[in-house]
Amino acid sequence: MQSRIQASVSVSASAGGEPAIRFNQVSKTYRGGQVRALDQVSFDIAQGEFFGLLGPNGAGKTSLISILAGLSRASGGSVKVLGHDVVDDYAAARKALGIVPQELVFDPFFSVRETLRIQAGYFGVHGVDDWIDELLSSLGLADKANANMRQLSGGMKRRVLVAQALVHRPPVIVLDEPTAGVDVELRQTLWQFIARLNREGHAVLLTTHYLEEAEALCGRIAMLKQGRIVALDRTSSLLSGRASTMLRFKTDHALPESVAGQARVTGRIAQIKAHDAAEVESILATLRGAGCAIEDLEIGRADLEDVFLEIMNGAVQ
Repeated sequence: MQSRIQASVSVSASAGGEPAIRFNQVSKTYRGGQVRALDQVSFDIAQGEFFGLLGPNGAGKTSLISILAGLSRASGGSVKVLGHDVVDDYAAARKALGIVPQELVFDPFFSVRETLRIQAGYFGVHGVDDWIDELLSSLGLADKANANMRQLSGGMKRRVLVAQALVHRPPVIVLDEPTAGVDVELRQTLWQFIARLNREGHAVLLTTHYLEEAEALCGRIAMLKQGRIVALDRTSSLLSGRASTMLRFKTDHALPESVAGQARVTGRIAQIKAHDAAEVESILATLRGAGCAIEDLEIGRADLEDVFLEIMNGAVQ
């Protein structure tokens, strides 16, 4: 695993020019060094790349994003955005970033359009009304342009957060759980627009617990566990490197002990990994022999969620 991580770092670093984001040996400790949230995290995100940062709660994702945004200082190492250090050259680094936070933070005294104009002003950007109109249209906010922020639903407020992050046209976009708790329409609207910006050359860093989004969108993925990188590779390589057959089916019966230990069960749906056709036949025979009736049997390939769980259940490198 370590060689694969190092190879992936090298590929990104050699892509030409300054990387969009460079994390170099980033560490973060709390409580006088007793709690280590990040442990020498290093990787690059290339300009124009769509990159996913995954990990369970407490893995260190929020700490890393906070350091990138300048909201927290690393205990060791450095972070640069397009060559600008987030501490020594904070203003330039921050101007290059557009960050969509997890929390719904907004000023209740302004309309949507006023909020975006004020946000642009923070970065010294003026004359952006045409771009604001495009943002409002692309994010389904055109009919809310003059509405007060207090009048918006939670989903609409999240759309405004996305527009705020993009109003100064940053070359690097950071999406921190952008679709948490939002409806399907917003997800589709957001991803269509972000995918367009990515095609136009914007780098995107995405953190999400919706692994199907990461699999569909991200060209490369890093996985954090206990503050350390435990996987870093192209999405296709992560999937092919752990390619296996997955049996998915529904059942109302308890699985026999011989297969229960290798199954992932969600409600009535069970998923069991098999390495080849012979093992598929063996598992099905075991289920039949135990009197375990199954419905809606599907045999497919492992997806990113399967890979993620396999890596997270393994040892930290």
